[in-house]
Amino acid sequence: MNPDTLFDDLATDLAPRGAAAGTLFGKRALTAEGKAFACLKADALAFKLGQGTPAHAEALALPGAELFDPSGKEKPFKDWVALPIAHAARWPHYAETALNSLK
Repeated sequence: MNPDTLFDDLATDLAPRGAAAGTLFGKRALTAEGKAFACLKADALAFKLGQGTPAHAEALALPGAELFDPSGKEKPFKDWVALPIAHAARWPHYAETALNSLK
């Protein structure tokens, strides 16, 4: 599984809903209405799920999941959860959830 290919597939699948590929912190991101809701860092895709939401807790409970730390300086974004490629089958679900939370 190539994370860039999976990212491109998500961008294509979500394009009819207003999502577009862009950048966030110099990394590939999915955006809608000018706001990022997913960001690819190495072989993990992070999703803005909102701290305290059921989706955030569910994603963070997955093995290998962690709060998204784009700088790598131990300053994670509390609303974002990064899921490793081992959970790529769940990426579309969380991308949809994050996109829906923007509205």
